[in-house]
Amino acid sequence: MKKTFTWSRRQTLAVAAAFVAASTLGGAHAQGNWPGTQPIKLVVPFTAGSGTDIVARLVAEKLGPVLGTSVIVDNRPGAGGTLGAAITAKAPADGYTLLVHSAGHLVNPWIYKGLSYDTLKDFTGITPMASLPNVLVTAPAHFANVKDLVAQVKAKPGHFNYGSAGNGSATHMNAEVFRLAAGIDAQHVPFRGTPEAMTEVMAGRVDWFFAPMVSALPLIQTGKLQALAVGTGKRSAALPNAPTTVEAGVPGSEYLFWVGLFAPAKTPQPVVDRLQAEVAKIMLSPELKERLEKLGAEPFTMPSAQFNKFIVEETGKARQVVKAANIRVD
Repeated sequence: MKKTFTWSRRQTLAVAAAFVAASTLGGAHAQGNWPGTQPIKLVVPFTAGSGTDIVARLVAEKLGPVLGTSVIVDNRPGAGGTLGAAITAKAPADGYTLLVHSAGHLVNPWIYKGLSYDTLKDFTGITPMASLPNVLVTAPAHFANVKDLVAQVKAKPGHFNYGSAGNGSATHMNAEVFRLAAGIDAQHVPFRGTPEAMTEVMAGRVDWFFAPMVSALPLIQTGKLQALAVGTGKRSAALPNAPTTVEAGVPGSEYLFWVGLFAPAKTPQPVVDRLQAEVAKIMLSPELKERLEKLGAEPFTMPSAQFNKFIVEETGKARQVVKAANIRVD
């Protein structure tokens, strides 16, 4: 009886081992065939026409043919980009649902209470894709230049207002960095996205807005918006005559606005590496570089491991700005 039990146990263990081995091989096989013909979804947590959306669509157009499947942009705007981020965080970590977010993604944990996801633990960074200068825009002839804007606002504290694409968005952070550096007091007006904010600026109901260059450039070129300065540390080739805010007399006001690609945490590393490699090739290709340059943007890529270290560092910087500007969502 004892001998029979021992044999049965060994048999059971052998079958179990064979099952595990088969499962492992099957998983590796499936992973090796990723993505197959299954479509990939890029969740963009902002409205169509926003800077983040424009970059996502440029990448989707080229990434699909490279991977041999369709790449779909899925706009899920709202709550400063947290709605789309929450959707991605809860998605299977299989490489088929990805997040295209901006630098504002690293601000949200400091201004939104009770987020359903952890910005650092529930995502893995694949690669940044592009840096997009924000441009300080106003209605035509609303202000003569940056010095005039600062002077008028200082003369009437709390009288003027500035827009953003949502609380904690990169456009909001750029505005707060500028406001703190300039030492001015004005009212923040958050919008659902960049297009709405620019519409209100053109109408004169919002005094200024740090708009993503990729979104604002056509309106600047047609005279519907006036560009006073760019928010980055160097001038933009798309608007070479526009000074930086630092050059315009506000030291310490530079801000890096970037758009990056994220995946749910625990996405297989080979999938992350493949995506990083293909997206980097796309962004650095002569065609994309030329298209980005016309929009005032530049390619900005790095390996996944380096990007994740960058994310931790930038999250710390974001916390400092949120605290200094007393940014909160009621």
